[in-house]
Amino acid sequence: MKDSEMSTTTLPHSPPLALNHSVTWSTLFILMWSSGYVAGKVGLPYAGPLTLIFIRFAIAAGVLLTIALFTKAPWPQDFKSIRNLAIVGFFIQAMQFSGLYVGLRHGVSAGISALIVGLMPVLTAAGAAAFLGETVTRKQMAGLGLGIIGVATVVAHKISLDKGSAIGYAAVATALIGITIGTLFQKKHCVGMDLRTGGVIQLTTATLVVGPMAWFSEHFAVQWSLELIGASVWLSLVNSIGAISVLFIMMRRGQASQVASLFYLVPGVTALMGYVVLHETLNAAQILGFAISASGVYLTTRSK
Repeated sequence: MKDSEMSTTTLPHSPPLALNHSVTWSTLFILMWSSGYVAGKVGLPYAGPLTLIFIRFAIAAGVLLTIALFTKAPWPQDFKSIRNLAIVGFFIQAMQFSGLYVGLRHGVSAGISALIVGLMPVLTAAGAAAFLGETVTRKQMAGLGLGIIGVATVVAHKISLDKGSAIGYAAVATALIGITIGTLFQKKHCVGMDLRTGGVIQLTTATLVVGPMAWFSEHFAVQWSLELIGASVWLSLVNSIGAISVLFIMMRRGQASQVASLFYLVPGVTALMGYVVLHETLNAAQILGFAISASGVYLTTRSK
């Protein structure tokens, strides 16, 4: 990653995400973020959900700290900047992923989890209009609506409302709230952060939050295996560092509502990855849902 994109200087305004090289960032983000679900499924049989998240955050924080020190990256100079980065790390990293994994542990299906978190673009668009002064056009609202329909179509065959406790559903709802608030807060307060030192602060915060929960609930129980090691390394480097960094770069360049709409494509891409890597089923309804979600993202991110 070029230093110019990791500096603390706020990037100038650039074309909407669907244009020019922004398409590359969007594609990279979707592939990275979606792969996390597959990697997590590979690693979960060998560690508790919170323990796996703790390992993920700790490795990622250590790697970024090494990079930051080696490259002499600039650190925030005031408490307010550090506090804002820690807040984003709490919401986007700790709160979101803890909520998702706890929900899965309490019986909430992956389909329902994806559908609940799939509401994030709508909430982000509403929050961006209310708190960031962004304008959401009718065309973009139509795209957001199509996105919801597409996500529901992709995960409909996995949904079973008789599974999952109240705690599980509350946990997944907490994940939705976490990523929504974190995305809006990052756009408002941390758009100029250095991706190296900012990432260290965020991931360290997440590690410190998840660590005690993993200890008290799971006692860091781990069955070390090549699958767990591979999944942990992938989740740390590709998801916690790569995907989050790309997300922040896109937030600098586009509106929060446009960036959030990309999450509509995650269930469809995850289904494709699950079919290829995990040999999961892939039916016509999922393919249709992916096409609908892609149409929604196109409408949301295209020029006004």
